[in-house]
Order: sequence, then C-alpha cells, then structure tokens
Amino acid sequence: MILFPAIDLKDGVCVRLKRGEMADATIYNQDPAAQAAEFEAQGFEWLHVVDLNGAFAGRSSNAEAVEAIIAAVKMPVQLGGGIRDMAGIESWLAKGVRRVILGTVAVRNPDLVREAARAFPGRVAVGIDARGGRVAVEGWAETSDIEAADLARRIEDAGVAAIIYTDIDRDGILTGLNIPATLALAHAISIPVIASGGLASMDDVKRLLEPDCAVLEGAISGRALYDGRLDARAALQLIAEARSAHA
Repeated sequence: MILFPAIDLKDGVCVRLKRGEMADATIYNQDPAAQAAEFEAQGFEWLHVVDLNGAFAGRSSNAEAVEAIIAAVKMPVQLGGGIRDMAGIESWLAKGVRRVILGTVAVRNPDLVREAARAFPGRVAVGIDARGGRVAVEGWAETSDIEAADLARRIEDAGVAAIIYTDIDRDGILTGLNIPATLALAHAISIPVIASGGLASMDDVKRLLEPDCAVLEGAISGRALYDGRLDARAALQLIAEARSAHA
C-alpha cells in the first residue's frame, strides 16, 4: 500500500479545495517545491501533483511550479490536470514526471489513452473522478452520463499503469474514503486502483491495511496531512510494519 501525499496547484501555490470547488480553496504553502521536499523528508515514496488551473483550462497552467517540484525531489512524481494531447504527455515525461494522469481525455478521446500507454509503458495512469458514481470532466465542472466502472472497463485493455479513483463528494472534507465504491471498481477491472477523496485520519490508513483492501495499490492524502489530522511518520510506520508482516 502506497500513501501518496497530494500537492494541488492553483495560481502557483499549494492549495486544497472542498469537493473540487475552485472558489473554496485554502492556501497551505506558497512554495510547492518546499512542500514536496518536506514530504520527501518525511519518508513518502511517491508524490501526487495536480494542476488545478490546467484541469479547468485544458492545458498545463502551473508548469513553473511543477518543474520546481521535480527539481526539488528524487521521489517519483505523478502529474494530472490539463494534459490533453500527446505533445503534453511527451513533454512532461521528458521533464522528469514519472507518470502522467489523464482524466478528461479518457472520456473525450480514449484512443489517445491507448496510444500513450503503448508508447510509454507503465507511465500513463487514468484519473476517474466520480460524482454520484458518474464521471466528472473538465476540472469536475461537468458531470457526464458515464458510470465510473463503465469508463474503467472501456480502457481495461489500454495498458494503463493505474486508475486513480476520486469520490468528489468526499474530496477535501475529511469524511473518510469511499472504500465500498473503490473496492467495487477494483474488483471490476484488472488495472491497479488508487483511492482518493476524503482520507481523514489514521483510521482510514488502518482500514486500507485490512485484507480486503490488499487489492488496492494505495491511497492519496491531502488536507488531512496539511491540517495535521494525519501524522505522516506514524502513518508511514504503520504501512511499513504491515509490509514487513506480509513479506
């Protein structure tokens, strides 16, 4: 189980939103690169970065901040938000992003997902963001009529490295992960699934370490880490002990 700390970028700074509302943003750090370095120092293995402006604009909008993050850490970085074409995918992978996350384009242009996954094995993930079980696109501003599981099945054969499943209704409000929906998706497909949206405390981490959640690749934590509700070192220690027990 990998715990991914999240850096969400808006106007060049590190923020958290509530339920994806850009107007409801809390600034947590003016220096995203310093925040990334802090997460690495705490012992995290991966970093999850989202360009929020890019997700709405349909093109990368926080490139300078992302590049500073990549330069500041050695741990692998996965990046989503506004990556909508092969040029953008190639550019970010060339700049040092380990894995790009395709969201809106997975709905609009699934052939691009297949093309990218073939061209860059293991380096393309898909973000499935759901509101009431249906996929939201364009920075969550628009809800489609596609069920999350249906979209996942459509790209099952694409060869993507992982699916990041976010329950928008829980995102940023610390109500706990939607484990039932996430597990249902994980069991419906063979692609590894990462849980996102609502991780609130050590109780969530403990839940993720129960046997039925072994099917998940990991989970993303944002606001709980910034607010201090989740102690990074304690959470990582618990995960390390669980790994040792199953080694």
